[in-house]
Amino acid sequence: MIHANAPLTPTGRLRMVTRHLSDGIPKSHVAAEFRVSRPTVTTWVTRYLAEGEEGLKDRTSRPVQSPSQTPA
Repeated sequence: MIHANAPLTPTGRLRMVTRHLSDGIPKSHVAAEFRVSRPTVTTWVTRYLAEGEEGLKDRTSRPVQSPSQTPA
C-alpha cells in the first residue's frame, strides 16, 4: 500500500536508482530531477544494493515495540 503523501512509488524509486547506478548521474542531480533530497536518493540506492527490488517496496511505519503503552 502506498502512503497518500509518498512522493515516489516503488516503480519511481527503481527509476531513480537506475538513473544513478546505470546512467551514472550524480545523486544530487537525480535528487533535483525527482524533487527529493540527496539523502533520500542515498537511502533508496543503499536499500536497492542490499535487498534488490524488494528493498524499494513500501514498509510499515508501525513501531515494532511500544514500551510505554498502557495495558488494555
